[in-house]
Amino acid sequence: MGPVTALGVTVVPSERVEKIELPGDSWSRMVVTARTAGGGNVASLGYSVFTPGTALTLVKHETEEFAYVLSGSGELRLDGADPVAFAAGDGIFIPAGVWHAVVNTCDEDVAMVFGFPHPDYPPTARR
Repeated sequence: MGPVTALGVTVVPSERVEKIELPGDSWSRMVVTARTAGGGNVASLGYSVFTPGTALTLVKHETEEFAYVLSGSGELRLDGADPVAFAAGDGIFIPAGVWHAVVNTCDEDVAMVFGFPHPDYPPTARR
């Protein structure tokens, strides 16, 4: 089943959204975007799974990012600051323009829901 829309409400089955492959068999899906929600949205929503030992490279977005950790634990490595630990049940706020990288420091998957005040994945710089 694809996206279902009624009165402007859209339900997007996550398994219908293409996986974005990440290092270490980790992955993300941008579930709610202008394409999947049919346009008119001003924010986007995604879901990531980071396998044990995954350490992503630093990125910074033109918009702020917010996330909720569903399972696992790890840290955000920051450019110019000590790492910030996170665990299941934590909410995370990352201001626009802050270099950051997710690192899974535990022996289980880290599952995280994330979003941006942007209709798609925002413009992003990578190192």
